[in-house]
Amino acid sequence: MKPSTSDILISTIDSALRTLHGIHHSTRESPAAGVSKPELTESEKQLSGRLMRVNHCGEICAQALYLGQGLTSSNHETKLAMQTAADEETDHLAWCETRLDELNTHKSYLNPLFYGLSFASGALSGLLGNRFNLGFVAATEEQVVKHLNAHLEKLPENDLPSKRILTQMRQDEDRHRSLALSRGGMDFPSPIKGLMTGFSRLMTRTTYWV
Repeated sequence: MKPSTSDILISTIDSALRTLHGIHHSTRESPAAGVSKPELTESEKQLSGRLMRVNHCGEICAQALYLGQGLTSSNHETKLAMQTAADEETDHLAWCETRLDELNTHKSYLNPLFYGLSFASGALSGLLGNRFNLGFVAATEEQVVKHLNAHLEKLPENDLPSKRILTQMRQDEDRHRSLALSRGGMDFPSPIKGLMTGFSRLMTRTTYWV
């Protein structure tokens, strides 16, 4: 039986509330498990906290993006692929939340705003066809890998827990990118990637501080 519009609306709102305000649990052990917590100076702790806050917001956006894409996609296999990727992103979300707690810093207050923008982008992407939808995943993950590389360079040298988490996230995101392209996703032209880079910079620069 096909779900009604009201069922879809309720489910979508529930997913948003759980993503933004719920407690997340990973299905995989954290890459930082068993790693001794480093002695960070206050400035190092602040830097790590801000960088991990950005990455946490990125995972909030990923949940919204995949939900929107899966909701409007007409391709069953793509819907399943989106759900699988979202499950892995939930692991990332849980790992980042744990690390934020350890660093004694807050989540971004802008998470609801970027969740909404990402959901809308994902829903529009799904309406534009399977090739575009998968291409949007690939281009998004390409942006994520770039900023994870930058964060790995910026983190304090001895913050091994954060580095372990971001390294595993980078591996997963790059795999999502490759799978999306292998399933027929289009390679977006430079102008579209440029717009996506602009949105990514807006998110990273604001959530770093707020």
